[in-house]
Amino acid sequence: MGALPKWLVLGFARLGPVGLIKLAPGTWGSALGLAYFYFFVDKLGTVQAIAVNFVSIILAVYLCGEAEVRLDEHDPGEVILDEFVAMPLCFIGWTRIHAIVEPWAIILGGFMVFRFFDILKPFGIRRLQSLPSGWGVVMDDLAAALLTCGLLHLVHLLWPQLILELHG
Repeated sequence: MGALPKWLVLGFARLGPVGLIKLAPGTWGSALGLAYFYFFVDKLGTVQAIAVNFVSIILAVYLCGEAEVRLDEHDPGEVILDEFVAMPLCFIGWTRIHAIVEPWAIILGGFMVFRFFDILKPFGIRRLQSLPSGWGVVMDDLAAALLTCGLLHLVHLLWPQLILELHG
């Protein structure tokens, strides 16, 4: 067992009482992660955002791994810190997202696509769950977030062409 008390580990891993919500706890964790991105991470410079994301991920790996041990369960649904720390990665390259013309389309689209990838775990993402300890809990969410980020950038790149073809 780690040095931290069980109540502290589970408090962080569940994001307080939010992970105990019976209906879609991962979606609630993602929603809090979206707010964390929008109100905090998006305000940072690139270097600071990278540093905060890196530290958050490392802490999440430790805390989610400890939560698995304390709950004696592999990737328990109530552990939602992984969704929380993954959500900002959906928007890499969208710094200062609030200054973009359609920020809510990007934010809501990113949220929905992330949840889709996180739930279905396509393209081998599911295999990442077999990684040891907290790595398996967190890495599938990080992969879903990076896949979401890539898709958002692709749509943004192709959007003008799609609009022209629809109106042409």
